[in-house]
Amino acid sequence: MNGCTHLILLYWLDRADRSMLKAFPPYDGKEHGVFATRSPNRPNPIGFGVVELQKVEGGKLKVRGLDAIEGSPRLDIKPYFSEVDSIPNAKVGWRK
Repeated sequence: MNGCTHLILLYWLDRADRSMLKAFPPYDGKEHGVFATRSPNRPNPIGFGVVELQKVEGGKLKVRGLDAIEGSPRLDIKPYFSEVDSIPNAKVGWRK
């Protein structure tokens, strides 16, 4: 992790409702299928986050910007590459 500023974290949303197939995102308040939203309630509750790496101490990473409940199980950690991982003009159909 030496010299790495940002990471991709995959984590398990272990308290999510896995039976939910619809969600009301806060951005427009209309109902959408969960796969068109970022709702944690979904059949396969894998969380994805890009975080800022602040510090590495032994085997622990201190990060900023993770949208997860403390204690959520981590699945994987990957370095974030802005040249590869960013798609500047990507759109979501219902989000204007």
